[in-house]
Amino acid sequence: MTTQPYEVMQEGGVPVKSWTRGVPFEEEAKRQLINVSNLPFIHKWVAVMPDVHFGKGATIGSVVPTLGAVIPAAVGVDIGCGMMAVRTNMQAHQLPDNLAGVRSAIERAVPHGRTSNGRGGRDRGAWHNVPDDVNTAWAPLSERFDRLKDKHSVLRKTNNINHLGTLGTGNHFIEVCLDEHDTVWFMLHSGSRGVGNRIGMHFIGEAKKEMTRWMIQLPDSDLAYLPEGSELFNDYVDAVDWAQSFARINREVMMRRVVSTVKQSLGFDFDANVEAVNCHHNYISRENHYGKNVIVTRKGAVRARKGEMGIIPGSMGARSFIVRGLGNQESFCSCSHGAGRVMSRTQAKKIVSLDEHRKATTGVECRIDKDVIDETPAAYKSIEKVMAAQKDLVEIVYTLKQVVCVKG
Repeated sequence: MTTQPYEVMQEGGVPVKSWTRGVPFEEEAKRQLINVSNLPFIHKWVAVMPDVHFGKGATIGSVVPTLGAVIPAAVGVDIGCGMMAVRTNMQAHQLPDNLAGVRSAIERAVPHGRTSNGRGGRDRGAWHNVPDDVNTAWAPLSERFDRLKDKHSVLRKTNNINHLGTLGTGNHFIEVCLDEHDTVWFMLHSGSRGVGNRIGMHFIGEAKKEMTRWMIQLPDSDLAYLPEGSELFNDYVDAVDWAQSFARINREVMMRRVVSTVKQSLGFDFDANVEAVNCHHNYISRENHYGKNVIVTRKGAVRARKGEMGIIPGSMGARSFIVRGLGNQESFCSCSHGAGRVMSRTQAKKIVSLDEHRKATTGVECRIDKDVIDETPAAYKSIEKVMAAQKDLVEIVYTLKQVVCVKG
Protein backbone atom coordinates (compact mmCIF):
# COMPACT_ATOMS: atom_id res chain seq x y z
CA MET A 1 0.00 0.00 0.00
CA THR A 2 1.42 3.40 -1.03
CA THR A 3 1.53 6.09 1.63
CA GLN A 4 -0.21 9.27 0.51
CA PRO A 5 2.31 12.06 -0.15
CA TYR A 6 0.49 14.68 1.89
CA GLU A 7 -0.55 15.04 5.51
CA VAL A 8 -4.02 16.15 6.61
CA MET A 9 -5.07 18.54 9.35
CA GLN A 10 -8.68 19.30 10.21
CA GLU A 11 -10.13 21.34 13.03
CA GLY A 12 -13.77 22.18 12.44
CA GLY A 13 -13.50 23.38 8.84
CA VAL A 14 -12.48 21.78 5.56
CA PRO A 15 -9.33 19.62 5.50
CA VAL A 16 -5.85 21.12 5.09
CA LYS A 17 -3.68 18.90 2.88
CA SER A 18 0.03 19.65 3.17
CA TRP A 19 2.91 18.36 1.03
CA THR A 20 5.39 18.94 3.85
CA ARG A 21 6.98 15.58 4.63
CA GLY A 22 10.61 16.08 5.63
CA VAL A 23 10.51 19.89 5.77
CA PRO A 24 9.90 22.32 8.66
CA PHE A 25 6.27 23.38 9.15
CA GLU A 26 5.91 25.95 11.94
CA GLU A 27 2.99 25.91 14.34
CA GLU A 28 2.11 29.54 13.58
CA ALA A 29 1.64 28.64 9.93
CA LYS A 30 -0.54 25.66 10.86
CA ARG A 31 -2.78 27.92 12.92
CA GLN A 32 -3.14 30.34 10.01
CA LEU A 33 -4.15 27.49 7.72
CA ILE A 34 -6.74 26.20 10.19
CA ASN A 35 -8.16 29.73 10.34
CA VAL A 36 -8.52 29.78 6.55
CA SER A 37 -10.03 26.30 6.48
CA ASN A 38 -12.85 27.45 8.74
CA LEU A 39 -14.08 30.15 6.38
CA PRO A 40 -17.49 29.20 4.94
CA PHE A 41 -16.64 29.57 1.24
CA ILE A 42 -13.58 27.31 0.90
CA HIS A 43 -14.01 24.70 -1.85
CA LYS A 44 -13.07 21.12 -0.84
CA TRP A 45 -9.82 21.81 1.09
CA VAL A 46 -6.76 24.04 1.40
CA ALA A 47 -3.57 22.78 -0.27
CA VAL A 48 -0.21 23.54 1.35
CA MET A 49 3.11 23.51 -0.46
CA PRO A 50 6.41 22.34 1.11
CA ASP A 51 7.84 25.88 1.23
CA VAL A 52 5.01 26.97 3.55
CA HIS A 53 5.74 29.59 6.20
CA PHE A 54 3.95 32.21 8.28
CA GLY A 55 2.61 35.25 6.42
CA LYS A 56 0.21 38.16 6.80
CA GLY A 57 -3.23 36.62 7.39
CA ALA A 58 -2.55 33.64 5.14
CA THR A 59 0.62 31.60 4.89
CA ILE A 60 3.06 31.85 2.04
CA GLY A 61 2.94 28.51 0.25
CA SER A 62 -0.84 27.99 0.29
CA VAL A 63 -3.46 27.35 -2.37
CA VAL A 64 -6.94 28.52 -1.42
CA PRO A 65 -9.91 27.72 -3.69
CA THR A 66 -13.00 29.80 -2.95
CA LEU A 67 -16.63 29.99 -4.06
CA GLY A 68 -18.22 33.43 -4.15
CA ALA A 69 -15.54 35.39 -2.31
CA VAL A 70 -11.89 36.42 -2.43
CA ILE A 71 -9.47 37.15 0.44
CA PRO A 72 -7.04 39.95 -0.54
CA ALA A 73 -4.51 38.95 2.14
CA ALA A 74 -4.45 35.41 0.72
CA VAL A 75 -2.97 36.94 -2.44
CA GLY A 76 -0.68 39.27 -0.52
CA VAL A 77 0.80 42.63 -1.43
CA ASP A 78 3.40 41.58 -4.00
CA ILE A 79 0.66 40.82 -6.52
CA GLY A 80 1.84 38.94 -9.58
CA CYS A 81 5.26 38.27 -8.11
CA GLY A 82 6.87 35.46 -10.03
CA MET A 83 9.76 34.10 -12.02
CA MET A 84 11.13 34.30 -15.55
CA ALA A 85 13.91 32.21 -17.04
CA VAL A 86 15.40 31.94 -20.52
CA ARG A 87 17.80 29.33 -21.86
CA THR A 88 20.54 30.57 -24.16
CA ASN A 89 22.66 28.78 -26.76
CA MET A 90 25.78 29.86 -24.84
CA GLN A 91 27.98 27.41 -22.93
CA ALA A 92 29.81 27.91 -19.64
CA HIS A 93 33.25 28.01 -21.28
CA GLN A 94 32.18 31.19 -23.12
CA LEU A 95 31.81 33.06 -19.85
CA PRO A 96 34.85 34.87 -18.44
CA ASP A 97 36.63 33.41 -15.43
CA ASN A 98 35.93 36.59 -13.48
CA LEU A 99 32.22 37.38 -13.58
CA ALA A 100 32.38 40.65 -11.64
CA GLY A 101 32.04 42.61 -14.89
CA VAL A 102 28.89 40.71 -15.85
CA ARG A 103 27.34 41.36 -12.46
CA SER A 104 28.22 45.08 -12.63
CA ALA A 105 26.74 45.36 -16.12
CA ILE A 106 23.44 43.84 -14.95
CA GLU A 107 23.36 46.13 -11.91
CA ARG A 108 23.80 49.15 -14.19
CA ALA A 109 21.10 48.00 -16.63
CA VAL A 110 18.37 47.24 -14.07
CA PRO A 111 17.55 49.55 -11.13
CA HIS A 112 17.52 47.58 -7.90
CA GLY A 113 17.49 48.10 -4.16
CA ARG A 114 16.03 51.13 -2.47
CA THR A 115 17.16 54.36 -0.84
CA SER A 116 15.31 57.11 1.06
CA ASN A 117 12.64 54.55 2.02
CA GLY A 118 11.68 54.20 -1.64
CA ARG A 119 10.46 57.79 -1.82
CA GLY A 120 11.68 60.72 -3.80
CA GLY A 121 13.99 61.20 -6.74
CA ARG A 122 17.00 59.66 -4.98
CA ASP A 123 15.55 56.15 -4.92
CA ARG A 124 18.13 54.03 -6.73
CA GLY A 125 15.54 51.30 -7.24
CA ALA A 126 13.37 53.45 -9.53
CA TRP A 127 13.86 55.17 -12.87
CA HIS A 128 14.68 58.86 -12.55
CA ASN A 129 14.31 59.41 -16.30
CA VAL A 130 12.11 56.68 -17.75
CA PRO A 131 13.87 55.16 -20.79
CA ASP A 132 12.17 54.64 -24.15
CA ASP A 133 11.83 50.86 -23.83
CA VAL A 134 10.03 51.27 -20.51
CA ASN A 135 7.71 53.92 -21.93
CA THR A 136 6.86 51.53 -24.75
CA ALA A 137 6.18 48.68 -22.32
CA TRP A 138 3.98 50.95 -20.18
CA ALA A 139 1.70 51.91 -23.10
CA PRO A 140 -0.63 48.86 -22.92
CA LEU A 141 -0.92 49.30 -19.12
CA SER A 142 -1.58 53.02 -19.07
CA GLU A 143 -5.27 53.31 -19.96
CA ARG A 144 -6.44 50.65 -17.50
CA PHE A 145 -4.34 52.18 -14.75
CA ASP A 146 -5.92 55.58 -15.37
CA ARG A 147 -9.33 54.00 -14.82
CA LEU A 148 -8.15 52.29 -11.62
CA LYS A 149 -6.69 55.42 -10.07
CA ASP A 150 -9.73 57.51 -11.06
CA LYS A 151 -11.88 55.12 -9.03
CA HIS A 152 -9.37 54.54 -6.21
CA SER A 153 -7.50 57.79 -5.67
CA VAL A 154 -5.03 56.16 -3.27
CA LEU A 155 -3.34 54.67 -6.34
CA ARG A 156 -2.53 58.06 -7.88
CA LYS A 157 0.63 58.72 -5.90
CA THR A 158 2.34 55.40 -6.45
CA ASN A 159 5.54 54.20 -8.05
CA ASN A 160 4.15 52.76 -11.29
CA ILE A 161 5.87 53.53 -14.60
CA ASN A 162 9.06 54.46 -12.71
CA HIS A 163 9.11 50.95 -11.21
CA LEU A 164 8.44 49.11 -14.47
CA GLY A 165 11.56 47.18 -15.43
CA THR A 166 13.07 47.40 -11.92
CA LEU A 167 13.96 44.60 -9.53
CA GLY A 168 13.12 45.66 -5.99
CA THR A 169 14.55 44.36 -2.72
CA GLY A 170 14.26 41.38 -0.37
CA ASN A 171 14.14 38.00 -2.05
CA HIS A 172 13.98 39.44 -5.59
CA PHE A 173 17.00 38.64 -7.71
CA ILE A 174 18.58 38.34 -11.16
CA GLU A 175 20.86 35.38 -11.82
CA VAL A 176 23.12 33.91 -14.45
CA CYS A 177 22.90 30.13 -14.09
CA LEU A 178 24.30 26.93 -15.57
CA ASP A 179 22.25 23.79 -16.09
CA GLU A 180 23.50 20.21 -15.89
CA HIS A 181 24.74 20.46 -19.50
CA ASP A 182 26.70 23.68 -18.76
CA THR A 183 24.23 25.71 -20.82
CA VAL A 184 23.85 29.32 -19.67
CA TRP A 185 20.46 30.55 -18.42
CA PHE A 186 19.21 33.91 -17.16
CA MET A 187 16.64 33.85 -14.39
CA LEU A 188 14.92 36.60 -12.40
CA HIS A 189 12.33 37.04 -9.67
CA SER A 190 10.16 40.13 -9.22
CA GLY A 191 6.55 41.33 -9.19
CA SER A 192 4.33 44.38 -9.42
CA ARG A 193 6.59 46.55 -7.27
CA GLY A 194 5.30 49.66 -5.49
CA VAL A 195 2.00 49.94 -7.30
CA GLY A 196 1.10 46.29 -6.64
CA ASN A 197 1.90 46.73 -2.97
CA ARG A 198 -0.41 49.75 -2.78
CA ILE A 199 -3.22 47.85 -4.53
CA GLY A 200 -2.84 44.95 -2.09
CA MET A 201 -2.76 47.11 1.03
CA HIS A 202 -5.68 49.24 -0.15
CA PHE A 203 -8.02 46.34 -0.79
CA ILE A 204 -7.01 44.47 2.38
CA GLY A 205 -8.06 47.64 4.21
CA GLU A 206 -11.30 47.93 2.25
CA ALA A 207 -12.16 44.29 2.99
CA LYS A 208 -11.62 44.91 6.72
CA LYS A 209 -14.01 47.86 6.55
CA GLU A 210 -16.61 45.62 4.92
CA MET A 211 -16.29 43.05 7.71
CA THR A 212 -16.87 45.80 10.27
CA ARG A 213 -19.82 47.16 8.32
CA TRP A 214 -21.49 43.74 8.14
CA MET A 215 -20.40 42.81 11.71
CA ILE A 216 -18.65 39.65 10.50
CA GLN A 217 -16.35 38.07 13.07
CA LEU A 218 -13.19 36.37 11.78
CA PRO A 219 -10.46 34.31 13.49
CA ASP A 220 -7.96 36.82 12.06
CA SER A 221 -8.89 40.28 10.82
CA ASP A 222 -6.41 39.90 7.96
CA LEU A 223 -8.70 37.21 6.50
CA ALA A 224 -11.25 39.88 5.62
CA TYR A 225 -12.91 39.01 2.32
CA LEU A 226 -14.89 40.58 -0.51
CA PRO A 227 -18.08 38.78 -1.64
CA GLU A 228 -18.49 38.10 -5.33
CA GLY A 229 -20.99 40.42 -6.98
CA SER A 230 -20.04 43.41 -4.86
CA GLU A 231 -18.51 46.49 -6.44
CA LEU A 232 -15.36 46.15 -4.35
CA PHE A 233 -14.95 42.51 -5.42
CA ASN A 234 -15.12 43.54 -9.08
CA ASP A 235 -12.72 46.43 -8.52
CA TYR A 236 -10.25 44.17 -6.69
CA VAL A 237 -10.30 41.44 -9.33
CA ASP A 238 -9.76 44.07 -12.03
CA ALA A 239 -6.91 45.68 -10.09
CA VAL A 240 -5.23 42.32 -9.44
CA ASP A 241 -5.51 41.39 -13.11
CA TRP A 242 -3.85 44.69 -14.02
CA ALA A 243 -1.09 44.19 -11.43
CA GLN A 244 -0.44 40.68 -12.74
CA SER A 245 -0.02 42.14 -16.24
CA PHE A 246 2.34 44.79 -14.83
CA ALA A 247 4.39 42.07 -13.09
CA ARG A 248 4.67 39.92 -16.22
CA ILE A 249 5.73 42.90 -18.36
CA ASN A 250 8.12 44.04 -15.61
CA ARG A 251 9.95 40.72 -15.83
CA GLU A 252 10.00 40.84 -19.63
CA VAL A 253 11.52 44.35 -19.66
CA MET A 254 14.20 43.34 -17.17
CA MET A 255 15.03 40.16 -19.04
CA ARG A 256 15.50 42.03 -22.32
CA ARG A 257 17.79 44.48 -20.54
CA VAL A 258 19.78 41.69 -18.89
CA VAL A 259 20.31 39.83 -22.16
CA SER A 260 21.29 43.00 -24.02
CA THR A 261 23.74 44.20 -21.41
CA VAL A 262 25.41 40.78 -21.03
CA LYS A 263 25.91 40.66 -24.80
CA GLN A 264 27.60 44.04 -24.63
CA SER A 265 29.67 43.01 -21.62
CA LEU A 266 30.89 39.80 -23.26
CA GLY A 267 31.40 41.38 -26.68
CA PHE A 268 29.56 38.74 -28.73
CA ASP A 269 26.03 37.79 -29.72
CA PHE A 270 24.03 34.75 -28.60
CA ASP A 271 20.44 33.51 -28.68
CA ALA A 272 18.49 33.89 -25.44
CA ASN A 273 14.96 32.81 -26.25
CA VAL A 274 15.56 29.12 -26.79
CA GLU A 275 13.16 28.29 -23.97
CA ALA A 276 11.35 30.84 -21.82
CA VAL A 277 9.14 30.48 -18.74
CA ASN A 278 7.26 33.42 -17.15
CA CYS A 279 5.02 32.41 -14.25
CA HIS A 280 3.29 34.13 -11.32
CA HIS A 281 3.25 32.77 -7.78
CA ASN A 282 1.13 35.41 -5.94
CA TYR A 283 -2.11 35.70 -7.86
CA ILE A 284 -5.72 34.70 -8.44
CA SER A 285 -7.08 32.58 -11.26
CA ARG A 286 -10.52 31.35 -12.28
CA GLU A 287 -10.32 27.58 -12.70
CA ASN A 288 -12.53 24.49 -12.62
CA HIS A 289 -11.83 21.95 -9.89
CA TYR A 290 -14.00 19.03 -8.80
CA GLY A 291 -16.93 20.16 -10.91
CA LYS A 292 -17.00 23.78 -9.73
CA ASN A 293 -15.80 27.04 -11.26
CA VAL A 294 -13.73 28.52 -8.44
CA ILE A 295 -11.35 31.34 -7.70
CA VAL A 296 -7.95 29.85 -6.89
CA THR A 297 -5.67 32.05 -4.81
CA ARG A 298 -2.03 31.04 -4.88
CA LYS A 299 0.20 32.85 -2.40
CA GLY A 300 3.71 31.56 -2.85
CA ALA A 301 2.60 28.74 -5.14
CA VAL A 302 2.87 28.05 -8.87
CA ARG A 303 0.24 26.52 -11.11
CA ALA A 304 1.41 23.10 -12.27
CA ARG A 305 -1.18 21.70 -14.66
CA LYS A 306 -0.09 18.61 -16.60
CA GLY A 307 2.69 19.65 -18.95
CA GLU A 308 2.79 23.26 -17.71
CA MET A 309 6.28 24.67 -17.16
CA GLY A 310 7.27 26.41 -13.95
CA ILE A 311 10.28 27.62 -11.96
CA ILE A 312 11.18 26.70 -8.38
CA PRO A 313 14.23 28.66 -7.22
CA GLY A 314 16.44 27.88 -4.27
CA SER A 315 18.24 30.52 -2.21
CA MET A 316 21.16 32.58 -3.51
CA GLY A 317 23.64 29.76 -2.93
CA ALA A 318 21.43 26.77 -3.78
CA ARG A 319 20.17 25.05 -6.89
CA SER A 320 16.99 26.01 -8.73
CA PHE A 321 14.69 23.94 -10.91
CA ILE A 322 12.80 24.31 -14.15
CA VAL A 323 9.86 21.94 -13.71
CA ARG A 324 6.95 20.46 -15.60
CA GLY A 325 3.61 20.09 -13.86
CA LEU A 326 2.09 16.66 -13.29
CA GLY A 327 -1.47 17.99 -12.98
CA ASN A 328 -2.04 16.68 -9.46
CA GLN A 329 -5.72 17.42 -8.80
CA GLU A 330 -5.48 17.19 -5.02
CA SER A 331 -3.04 20.13 -4.99
CA PHE A 332 -5.38 22.00 -7.33
CA CYS A 333 -2.58 21.55 -9.90
CA SER A 334 -0.02 23.51 -7.89
CA CYS A 335 3.55 23.31 -6.62
CA SER A 336 5.88 25.36 -4.41
CA HIS A 337 7.32 28.70 -5.50
CA GLY A 338 10.70 28.23 -3.87
CA ALA A 339 12.40 26.87 -0.78
CA GLY A 340 10.56 28.90 1.88
CA ARG A 341 12.04 30.68 4.85
CA VAL A 342 13.01 28.98 8.12
CA MET A 343 14.33 32.19 9.70
CA SER A 344 12.84 35.66 9.76
CA ARG A 345 14.99 38.40 8.28
CA THR A 346 15.77 39.69 11.78
CA GLN A 347 16.75 36.21 13.00
CA ALA A 348 19.04 35.60 10.04
CA LYS A 349 20.91 38.86 10.62
CA LYS A 350 21.37 37.96 14.29
CA ILE A 351 22.36 34.31 13.82
CA VAL A 352 24.33 34.07 10.55
CA SER A 353 27.82 35.56 10.36
CA LEU A 354 29.29 37.25 7.30
CA ASP A 355 31.89 34.49 7.07
CA GLU A 356 29.16 31.82 7.08
CA HIS A 357 27.35 33.70 4.32
CA ARG A 358 30.58 33.94 2.30
CA LYS A 359 31.15 30.17 2.57
CA ALA A 360 27.53 29.39 1.66
CA THR A 361 27.81 31.39 -1.56
CA THR A 362 31.22 30.12 -2.65
CA GLY A 363 31.48 30.11 -6.42
CA VAL A 364 28.76 32.74 -6.88
CA GLU A 365 29.57 36.29 -7.95
CA CYS A 366 27.28 38.12 -5.51
CA ARG A 367 27.07 40.61 -2.67
CA ILE A 368 28.95 39.70 0.50
CA ASP A 369 27.84 42.26 3.07
CA LYS A 370 25.77 42.48 6.24
CA ASP A 371 22.75 43.95 4.44
CA VAL A 372 22.19 40.76 2.43
CA ILE A 373 22.55 38.27 5.32
CA ASP A 374 18.76 37.97 5.56
CA GLU A 375 18.86 36.27 2.14
CA THR A 376 21.67 33.86 2.98
CA PRO A 377 21.03 30.16 2.18
CA ALA A 378 20.75 29.22 5.88
CA ALA A 379 17.63 31.42 6.15
CA TYR A 380 15.79 29.03 3.81
CA LYS A 381 14.66 25.42 3.84
CA SER A 382 16.68 22.82 1.94
CA ILE A 383 15.52 23.07 -1.67
CA GLU A 384 16.37 19.38 -2.16
CA LYS A 385 13.99 18.38 0.66
CA VAL A 386 11.33 20.73 -0.68
CA MET A 387 11.58 19.08 -4.10
CA ALA A 388 11.44 15.60 -2.57
CA ALA A 389 8.24 16.51 -0.72
CA GLN A 390 6.47 17.45 -3.95
CA LYS A 391 7.66 14.78 -6.34
CA ASP A 392 4.04 13.91 -7.16
CA LEU A 393 3.34 17.55 -8.13
CA VAL A 394 6.13 18.25 -10.64
CA GLU A 395 8.95 16.62 -12.53
CA ILE A 396 12.36 18.26 -12.84
CA VAL A 397 13.31 19.22 -16.40
CA TYR A 398 16.46 21.27 -15.75
CA THR A 399 18.60 21.79 -12.65
CA LEU A 400 20.25 25.20 -12.46
CA LYS A 401 23.12 26.54 -10.33
CA GLN A 402 23.79 30.25 -10.25
CA VAL A 403 27.22 31.73 -11.02
CA VAL A 404 26.04 35.36 -10.74
CA CYS A 405 23.40 36.69 -8.35
CA VAL A 406 22.20 40.30 -8.26
CA LYS A 407 20.22 41.32 -5.17
CA GLY A 408 18.50 44.59 -4.34
